[in-house]
Amino acid sequence: MLITGFPAGSWATNCYVVASGPGEPCLIIDPGQDSIDGVTDLIREHRLAPAAILLTHGHIDHVWSVAPLGHDFGIPAIIHADDRYRLVDPAGTSFAAARDQVMAMTKNALELTEPEEIRTFDDDGPLDVAGLTVTVRHAPGHTEGSTVFEFAGQQPVMFSGDLLFAGSVGRTDLPGGDPTAMRASLNRVVLSAPDDMIVMPGHGPQTTIGDERVSNPYLREQGMRASSRGL
Repeated sequence: MLITGFPAGSWATNCYVVASGPGEPCLIIDPGQDSIDGVTDLIREHRLAPAAILLTHGHIDHVWSVAPLGHDFGIPAIIHADDRYRLVDPAGTSFAAARDQVMAMTKNALELTEPEEIRTFDDDGPLDVAGLTVTVRHAPGHTEGSTVFEFAGQQPVMFSGDLLFAGSVGRTDLPGGDPTAMRASLNRVVLSAPDDMIVMPGHGPQTTIGDERVSNPYLREQGMRASSRGL
């Protein structure tokens, strides 16, 4: 399987491109701010054919470029139904701050529109797209519709969004956050995963479930508190 990506934008959100191999259909995961050129370069470099955009959740730092990429490639955005509403107004549903504050923070470069084609899913289960079978794991806590995407293989891979990071977990103090739901999601989705599963997080370096099980202080704490990483 081909997995490549890069950190993008003011929040250094990891954007990923996934395919079964070079020259094949691909999935774009979490195209954030300033990710369009990077995605286009990876698609050209590996001769890929974009098939869909997967969104781990609807915060602005993960969906900033979904509408233009969806339009340019003629592909749908796929998101959990509970976060569907966020794509109507990513800025307003991500921050308590007003839109003009976000504009100032991003040097007046805010150009967000709702994607032309949006598909939703409701619960855990398989998702077949781009010749790949994706296991969808609903993992609320960071947002209501936060989702993890898992790919099976010789070494399984988890795209954890803002549920789990190397050494930390997602914050729960933004609109839609829920500490109780976060603890339940970490127990159900993360602690039940195999140690050799590679974790590709929404921010920061990749890790493994085994490493996090041993070293991540938030997984060891009985009451996991919000971290400061990610939106």
